This record gives sequence, structure tokens and C-alpha cells, in this order.
Amino acid sequence: MSVQATFCATLVDEWVRRGVTDAVVCPGSRSTPLALALAERLHTHVRLDERSAGFFAIGVAAASGRPVVLCVTSGTAAAELLPSVVEAHHGGIPLIVCTADRPPELHDTGAPQTIEQANLFASAARWALAPGVPEQGLAATWRPLAARACAEAVGGGAGPGPVHLNLAFREPLTGTPGQLPAHPGPAVDPAPPRGRPALRQPLGGRGILVVGRLGAPLPAPAPVLALAERLGWPVLADPLSGCRVPGTIAAADAIARTDPPLPETVVLLGAPWLSRALGRYVDEGARAGARVIVVDPWRRWADPSRVATEFHQADTEAWLSAALEGASACEPAWLEGWRWREERAQAAMAEVLGTGLSEPQVARVVHHHAAARDATVVVSASMPIRDLEWFATPEQTPPRVLANRGANGIDGVVSTALGAAAASSGGTGVLALLGDLAFLHDVSGLVNLPDVPCTFVVVDNGGGGIFSFLPQADSIEAVRFEQLFGTPPANDVAAVARGFGLEVREVTTLGELGPALGGPAPALVRVRVPDRGRNVALHRALEEAVRCALA
Repeated sequence: MSVQATFCATLVDEWVRRGVTDAVVCPGSRSTPLALALAERLHTHVRLDERSAGFFAIGVAAASGRPVVLCVTSGTAAAELLPSVVEAHHGGIPLIVCTADRPPELHDTGAPQTIEQANLFASAARWALAPGVPEQGLAATWRPLAARACAEAVGGGAGPGPVHLNLAFREPLTGTPGQLPAHPGPAVDPAPPRGRPALRQPLGGRGILVVGRLGAPLPAPAPVLALAERLGWPVLADPLSGCRVPGTIAAADAIARTDPPLPETVVLLGAPWLSRALGRYVDEGARAGARVIVVDPWRRWADPSRVATEFHQADTEAWLSAALEGASACEPAWLEGWRWREERAQAAMAEVLGTGLSEPQVARVVHHHAAARDATVVVSASMPIRDLEWFATPEQTPPRVLANRGANGIDGVVSTALGAAAASSGGTGVLALLGDLAFLHDVSGLVNLPDVPCTFVVVDNGGGGIFSFLPQADSIEAVRFEQLFGTPPANDVAAVARGFGLEVREVTTLGELGPALGGPAPALVRVRVPDRGRNVALHRALEEAVRCALA
């Protein structure tokens, strides 16, 4: 019997008691004791590339709403996890990151695969511990260690996020677990105190509810809509919020560019939108004296413009319930005006988009198709998530939309989508909306492609489309701009996908897109859209059309 095997079996047993169901493991020698224990009890996904594995684990955790154990060996394998740990930290994704390590006597001796791993992720980890090589005399501490790791990942003081256990093991690395330490009682996790919030000043007057990503699992939109109905306020709903239903304002970015009347109160729920136009509108309201309330469950102070007048640190649903008390409705014309703007803006955008194939139109179709099929959308940063935020229309039952919005990078989208598809129960899988560069950036995620229901919708515009919207596009010589920013890929996206075993469907017209999305998965749908310059012109035409419609 092995003390190390017993230690690892105890950790896994405690995690199972607390609802953990999945683990992501990368091949490696030093992590053998934990890898064997995980494979024995949990649904274990094996990925070859540690960087990709970290984002795969993010996808599983985001889709399931449960913490996921991530296990890698020592050395640079551990260092490869930093991008995904940073994303999980900022995105509020619960991960239990376990890096195997050499024992103390091998450190600072030139032993292979030995680096300083304690506090490797520094401030990106909610909690970190290096408990040392397991010893039988410390068996009573093993379950509390596992319990705290799970509790800190799910709901520590800063909310869900990654924890880091750096686990040192000595050879021999294989062995048989002995009798596991007894557990002290029911698996009850400590929860941070959450008293019922009290609003010093009831809500009323002309206001807006701006709703961003609210976290995982996605809460029902009913409490948000109930408060909005009581107040007579519009709900400006990001697709990631799950609240973009009929009656809410989906064209908020376009409307904000037309100088609509300023609110007296702004309530910001969830993560901030990407729309700079909406941000400027809120800023302008604040400068005019509006009350700006940030509901901040985890003390993250989400106010990049520094315009908030109040931070209400409370659970979102509890805050919505408390806000109903004493709330008074404003004059009906306020909400009627916003709904008129939404209707006119949507009609104007639909007319400009027409039946042509474009990046905004692809985002609309993917969002609608996912809603109709009860599929999950995983969307990449840069232009795809902006097109979804700005142009996706309300749906009676909106799809779940996931995105790596913590650090807002394009890294790991392929792997995150595959992880979400691996975890999705019910529905019809995942539609991953991403650009050609984002797909190629994480192409290693396709190695040993898992058989999961994931369709990659790759918008092929020949490079980095978002840079064409920035001042660099007009101030830098075209050749240099393409070299440093446009970076058109030299690899054919379809050929790369086929090389990894993906079926490829080519789409060149809008009519071909819907049928392509509904085919068997895993697959790649390459959508050839107009060049990046024409896409910028289309966005400007959409803005102008809405401006004219609301003039």
C-alpha cells in the first residue's frame, strides 16, 4: 500500500462528495498518483497540451457550473497553465488546479523538470498551498485540504475561481490506496455571509437596467424582468446574460450612438458590456447627475469608467428581490420611447443587412439557430463577441452563451468550446463562433479530437478583423498594417481542420449557413465573408441607418 496513493484517493473521494464530476488530465510521470485516482472516480478527459487542457477545463466548468480538477505534471507543464488560470481568475470559473512537483530534495540540484512551482500563479489563484510530500501521520489533514480547495474554488471571498495545489510526490509513483481517513460528517461548504441587502434610497424615476454576464450557472431572467416591469424601465441585455428576450433592448450599442435621452438612474448588473458607445452613454448620464448603482456580489468593483455612485455588494438575485420593495414606476413614455427606438433600430439594421453574407449577419444566424436547437454558443473575443452583443436579436428562449470574457483574449477558444461540448447535457451541443486567427491560435486543441457535439463556425475574413476598426488602420501604411495587425493567415483553415479529422462545410451565401449549422458534429463550417475593409464600411452603414431611423 502507498501513502501517496491513499492521499490522492482521499482528495478525490472528498471532491466526489462535494459534487465534482470531471477532471482534465495531461500525460506525465510525476502526476501518476493523482492521475490514477482521478481516472478511478471521475469522468476524466485526457488532453495532450497543457495550455489547451486548461481552457478545455474552463469549458467543462462553465458549461456544468461545477468545479473541475485539472492535473498536470511538473516543470513547464505546470507553467503552461498560466493563461487558463488567469482567464479562470478574471472570469470567475471554478478550477482545482493540481500541479505535480518533485520532492524538496530534488530542488536546486539540476534535476530535470524541476522549477519553482510554489505560488506559480501568484495573485491569479484564489487560494494556493504546497502541502509537501504526503505522510501517514498527517492523514487527518487530507480531507480538510480537499474540502477547502473545493470551497475556495466555488465560493471564496472573491467568488468562484481557480485554486492551486502544488503536490510533491516521491518515487515509486505507483501504488495501491489503503484505508481512507474517515470523513467527519456531511459535506457542507462554508459560504460567505450574505445578509439581505437594503437600499437606502428606493428605485424610481427614469432609469435603465444594463445586464451583462451574470456568471455560471446562468440565472433565470425572471427576477430582472420583474424588477424592470415594476419600474417601467428598459432592460439592455447582453446575450451572455441570458436575458435577451422579446421586450428587452438588443440594439443598445446602435441606440447609444444616437444620443437618446439620459437616465436618472443606471443599474449595472453583471460584467460590463464591450460596447464603448453604451459606456459613453452611461458616463454622460453620470456627469449629468445620474445615480449609478453597481451590484457587486464578489467585491470586484466592476466600474472601469469610475462613474459609480453606489456599490451594492450583495447576491444579484437577493438584490433584485430587495429592490422590488419600495420601487415605483416612472411615466410610461420612458419605456415606450426605448421600445420604439429598439423597433426602429432593428428594422433599419435588418434592411441594411438584407440577404447578403456578412459578419453581423453570421452572428445573428448563429444566435437564432442555437436558440431554436437548444444549443450552447461559445463565442470568441475580438469581433465575433462584439457582433453578437450588437446584432443578435431577442429570442423567446435565448441560448446559453459562453465566452472567455475574464481577460478578453482569443486564446483557448477551440479548447473551451470542446470542453463545453463535453459537459453539455441535453440540448444539441455547441456552436463555436470564432474568427480564422482565433481558430488557428488554438489549433492544438484539436489534437486527439474528442467525439463531442461541437460545430466550429469560422468567420474567414483573411486576418484580424478588429484591428481595421482601430486608428492604426488609418495612420499606418497598408503594407505595415497587414504585417503587424492584419496578419492574414498563410495556412488554409479548411485544410488544417481536415488534417485533424474535422468534416468541413463551405459557406459562401446566407442561404447555405443554416443547413451547414445543422449537420453532424464535430465539424467546421467555414464562412467566407467580405474583406475586412468592407466589413468596417458595413458597420458604419448600420450605424448611420439607425441614426437616420431615430432622427
